[in-house]
Amino acid sequence: MTQHGDVRYNLSMLAPEPRANPLLLGHADAEATILDAIRAGRMHHAWLITGPEGVGKATLAYRFARRLLAGQQAGETLALDPADPVFRRVAAGSHADLLTIERMLNEKTRRMKTQIAVEDVRRINGFMSLTPAEGGWRVVVVDGAEELNQASANALLKILEEPPARAILLLVCSAPGRLLPTIRSRCRRLRLSPLEDAPMAQLLTQYLPRLNADERGRLITLAEGSPGRAVMLAEDEGLKIALLVDKLLSDLPSVPVSRGYEIADFLGRSETGFSTFMDLVRAAMAAAVRESVRGRADPDQTRLVALRPLDAWGELWQGLTKLQDETERFALDKRQAIVAGIGMLSAPA
Repeated sequence: MTQHGDVRYNLSMLAPEPRANPLLLGHADAEATILDAIRAGRMHHAWLITGPEGVGKATLAYRFARRLLAGQQAGETLALDPADPVFRRVAAGSHADLLTIERMLNEKTRRMKTQIAVEDVRRINGFMSLTPAEGGWRVVVVDGAEELNQASANALLKILEEPPARAILLLVCSAPGRLLPTIRSRCRRLRLSPLEDAPMAQLLTQYLPRLNADERGRLITLAEGSPGRAVMLAEDEGLKIALLVDKLLSDLPSVPVSRGYEIADFLGRSETGFSTFMDLVRAAMAAAVRESVRGRADPDQTRLVALRPLDAWGELWQGLTKLQDETERFALDKRQAIVAGIGMLSAPA
């Protein structure tokens, strides 16, 4: 990452982090709901912002936080000028009245923790009980709330049961079903949907100016309404891996074992190649079955789906999901997992 003023950008792409992102497209209804609450002066103490990964949940949360911290009357949108001191301090992570809770780095292993630790959640209580440093609100953003463990979830629940005045909690969550029902019931919920193609195209033109229109169009298809996923795929050679997946699926069921090792060697060049490959394979399978059921499958999807009964595709999808999950969770050999996954794809139904 590099710095541009106080705003952090990825070196290869112009996609700012959510806390520094001034753009939010495709979520006008959710933004209007927040604006109505601000205007009415009936601000719920906790909001649960849900939706698929990468659709703009955290971007909306920080946009919401900036508007409250700036202490300005609600206008037509929640947007705040990037030159505003509040915007710059939020982007830099230095605003005294904003606390972000998320998975942290394990200092011993130098790897990201798999869960949000209880000691981090306990920081919220002390932070929210303080008088706002600038006379407005104290705002806490819990990014990735689905990663709370049992202890940290219970600690958060206690905070929600006795919320302090002039403090607001924004939970960003891609899997709300993993939250305690009692946490969900104490929050006002905003669900963000995948973006339509037009706002996706507008955002990717901004974020990925080096790609041509055809490449951005392909990313729009692969990302399924998630600009965050589109940017991730562009960074992780997703377009090349997508071509590899297309070729693999078109060759089924005649895929020799040696082909699996060739693919594994190619993916081994990237730390994220395995995950991207497995995600794209499962997404392509799901899309083919879905479009086939709807009667809208293209010739390639029709040929693929015809290789197995529909229920067998469901079992295969679950098997590949389990293979990926166990490989990543237990740090198993990704090369062997790729070969095994391709073997599952090419095996007779």
